[in-house]
Amino acid sequence: MTAQLSVPLPADLRALTTLPELFDYRCRTSPQREAYRWFDTASNAWQSFSWGDMQAKVALWGQAVQALHLARGARIATLLTNSVHAICIDQAGLAAACATVPLHANDNPGNIAFILADAGASLLLINRLETWQQIVATGTALPALRCVVIDDPQQPALPEPPASDGHPRLVRLQDWLAQAQDSARPPQAVQAPQAQDMAAIVYTSGTTGKPKGVMLSHHNVLSDVKAVLGRVVPTQDDVFLSFLPVSHTFERSCGYYLPMAVASTVVYARSVALLAEDMLSIRPTILVSVPRIYERIYAKIQEKLSHSAFKRALFAAAVSKGWARHCQAHGLSNTDAPQGGWARWLPWSLLQKKVAQPILDLFGGRLRIAVTGGAAIPSVVSHSFLGLGLNVLQGFGMTETSPVLTANSLQRNDPSTVGKPLDGMEVRIGENKELQARGPNIMMGYWGRPEDTRQAFTEDGWLRTGDQAELVNGEVRIVGRIKEIIVTATGEKVPPSDIEQALCADPLFEQSFVVGEQQPFIACIAVVNREEWKQLAERLGLDPENSVSLQASAVRQAALARIAQQCQGLAKYAVPRAVYLVTEPWSVDNGLMTPTLKLRRPQLMQKFADQITQIYAK
Repeated sequence: MTAQLSVPLPADLRALTTLPELFDYRCRTSPQREAYRWFDTASNAWQSFSWGDMQAKVALWGQAVQALHLARGARIATLLTNSVHAICIDQAGLAAACATVPLHANDNPGNIAFILADAGASLLLINRLETWQQIVATGTALPALRCVVIDDPQQPALPEPPASDGHPRLVRLQDWLAQAQDSARPPQAVQAPQAQDMAAIVYTSGTTGKPKGVMLSHHNVLSDVKAVLGRVVPTQDDVFLSFLPVSHTFERSCGYYLPMAVASTVVYARSVALLAEDMLSIRPTILVSVPRIYERIYAKIQEKLSHSAFKRALFAAAVSKGWARHCQAHGLSNTDAPQGGWARWLPWSLLQKKVAQPILDLFGGRLRIAVTGGAAIPSVVSHSFLGLGLNVLQGFGMTETSPVLTANSLQRNDPSTVGKPLDGMEVRIGENKELQARGPNIMMGYWGRPEDTRQAFTEDGWLRTGDQAELVNGEVRIVGRIKEIIVTATGEKVPPSDIEQALCADPLFEQSFVVGEQQPFIACIAVVNREEWKQLAERLGLDPENSVSLQASAVRQAALARIAQQCQGLAKYAVPRAVYLVTEPWSVDNGLMTPTLKLRRPQLMQKFADQITQIYAK
């Protein structure tokens, strides 16, 4: 099926074809409006930047990039926290017809080094010298890397390595920009990028354990931004609170390029730990998040309600009545029985004032759109917030789709679906119920991996999403995944087989089974080798024949240390943070292995359901 344009775009915005054109358009038409706000730790105060300010800053950064004389299409890697500087290097690089390679700040040095080498990055922007030293310590050859810019105002002067030693030049950001500003040479003329030129290589976890670089063109990204504007329409009066890493495609498109298209203000949260405080002080109108944030807030609400039956009844009644109102407004069937006991007889006006509004005030009191993506949000959480009046809009996509493919809207919001395909995009159900897609937002392919690119598409050119889905009245309902990929509550995609193979390289672990679907972190169940277990138990002064010993705190810590050692080559979010040990092997006979000795995952999930529940209840 194909979606049609639902909200016409302004002609001048519709005519834009590249991301530098989008930035120039915004700076030209809204020079005085506030573009960004971030907290400067040096002055301990918030700083505000207009679009005019950003235009001047990006021009200076552009001079610094041009001074390197990078080839057209060169890759610029960024390992920066969300900040105005991350915007500046992205825009300066794009204007020079280079491609951005955003790196995850929480990734391990080995993965980062692999990506730098695989992408052939010529320039790296990084927050800390220590992080660069850790990358160097991996021993990975980086022949294409010419310059490393350290964005740390506290960093003292850097020793300049000899020009002949093959190492990239190290320079502090303030010095790099000062040199560009003091240069007597006028900026060189640069041929602007074209719509089909590559704008970014965004790396995503692959089933082989090594990240794959998704190539996205200017046309891909800008088409997706325009399509999102056909479904969700921010305005110049909206304030986005940004806290998802800008290295994620979801944040790049929906929390960076989208507000730029409409002149909204983006405020960078100080940290996730201070997010609750920032929401109260910033009072955002739009929030772009993964489900985990909403789950945490919901959990805190439930914790407070646990001490009062009176408050629990009021909350249940407010959610129940509010959900019924939502269903009526959006044409959804509501089969839920009224909840709240005696409180269900209270009028909605009272429940809204005494229950719903105080909870909405936790988000700042004026949040009108709460976008969630990257993973499925639990129905109890979405129903509750929708019932309380928070417009939680769920969508679906992947890095390969730039990333948004489908989304609900303020006019039609069914949380059991991920909405209809965006404007101009097509989806269909293929073999094995696989959701397949095509459209202007579909990636160019995987960097340097023609065979992986070929396998990602059907013979007639549709992208294979790897997700099973149904089409119900034009809306997409995700029902499962074909590939064995775990999607955590924070939206990270983790191939379990890679971790399981890594763990079993340790002699302590005979078999392992990784879990974490829709959970805040990865965990595992592992079968121990009896001899290795006996030696470990004796070293710890425990009885190896006593099953209780397996779950002793000292044993868990020792096992987790060995797990961390085996997972050094994986991203941090893929390393199990909890483990449950057992001695009984999994076999074909007990129904936990297939005849080809593959794990029967559904049976293992069922067998260890109680233990998995306990792991995530802690």
